[in-house]
Amino acid sequence: MDMTEPQVWTLIGVFAAIMLGGMTLMTTLLTKAIGGRLAALEGTFDGKFEAMDGRITGLRNEMNARFDAMDVKVSALDKGVAALAERFWRS
Repeated sequence: MDMTEPQVWTLIGVFAAIMLGGMTLMTTLLTKAIGGRLAALEGTFDGKFEAMDGRITGLRNEMNARFDAMDVKVSALDKGVAALAERFWRS
C-alpha cells in the first residue's frame, strides 16, 4: 500500500494528537489521585497531631499538679526548718 506525503503527515498528526491526549489524560488522573491521597494523609496527620496535643496537654496538667504538690511540701518544710532554727538559736 503506497501512501502519499499528505497522508503520512496526517497519520503523524493523528498519532501525535492521540499521544498528547493520552498523556494529558494520564497526567490529569494521576494529579487527582495523588491529590486525594495527600488530602487523606493530611487528615490522618491532623488527627494524630490533635491526639498528641491532647496527650501533651494532659502531661502538662499532671506535671503542674505535681509541681504544685511539691511546692506545698517545700513550703511546709521551709516553715518546719524556720521553726527549728528559731528554736535552736533562740534557746
